[in-house]
Amino acid sequence: MTSDTRPDEGEAAAQPGRQRPPGDRVALRGDLRSALPDATAAVVVTALVFALLWARMESGASDTVAVMPFMDDAGTYWMYLLSQAFGWSGLLWAWGTVMLGLLLSGPRPARLPVSRQVLERWHRTTSLTTMALMFAHALMFAAELVRYETKVDWAERLWVAFADSFVPGWYDSGTGRIAIPLGQGALYLAIPLGLLFYVRHRIGANTWRRLHRFVIVVYVLSVWHTLLYGTNVWYGEWPRTALWLLQLPVAALLLLRLLRPARRAERLGPPSGGAGAARPAWWARAAGRVIAGAVVVGLVIVVVSGRDGGRDRPTDPPATAPHAQETD
Repeated sequence: MTSDTRPDEGEAAAQPGRQRPPGDRVALRGDLRSALPDATAAVVVTALVFALLWARMESGASDTVAVMPFMDDAGTYWMYLLSQAFGWSGLLWAWGTVMLGLLLSGPRPARLPVSRQVLERWHRTTSLTTMALMFAHALMFAAELVRYETKVDWAERLWVAFADSFVPGWYDSGTGRIAIPLGQGALYLAIPLGLLFYVRHRIGANTWRRLHRFVIVVYVLSVWHTLLYGTNVWYGEWPRTALWLLQLPVAALLLLRLLRPARRAERLGPPSGGAGAARPAWWARAAGRVIAGAVVVGLVIVVVSGRDGGRDRPTDPPATAPHAQETD
């Protein structure tokens, strides 16, 4: 989830005598070392979220229990709570790394609290941490399913948990039939798109830059997955509204980045009079700006109106398990 931050990277790479970017193994190893403090902070945040979710379940205030009353036992369902905690810290880190990327690839601020190089490094390290948190979220969900599927032998339990967690379209219960493939799509796009930065000198800066634009899709899928399947924001109450509200700065920065991109080649300008490839590209860029503006307006309407797609809290909540256990 690194940003296309160098406006003239393609041009500089074409100039003779310029050094090629460092090898991918060296750069990745260095960023992994730099990511250790960031990853440590993510673990601390995950632990705090886990403690909060545990305390709410123990006190009877858990929205997860309101959605699935059979889970009213933190000691039994601790792996599910840990999966939720990794999911929330992963979404927070995804929000942070996307905000950094948009800040770096849009109009250059007159003043920055730290150097641009430091911000770029933070963007890369938070990207690596986000990928790890997303994988941990899915892995703990699979671990909970292994514990849950008690009616079959261990080999079958491992397969069912793996398929439900990592095979798109396999999970076949309730909202998860849509929400889980969205989360899987986010994970499976995040890893290659994030790591392509370290081989950009092999695939070409322009190719990497075009592919990297799809990182915003990863973030949209992650938020969509959370809104559909996050039991802590299941109901139309303030936690769900707060989640929608957090998307406003992302959408605003995206719109600003499209209107005033750092790279001259991405600026809209007047439409080309020719009938070549430039004209469709101009219309695509113009459509992107219109869509981003519409998203900003839509988010404001959602937050102000309170119509955020949340469910009404039932007086008699359901008491069914997430899905029927496998049997021989």
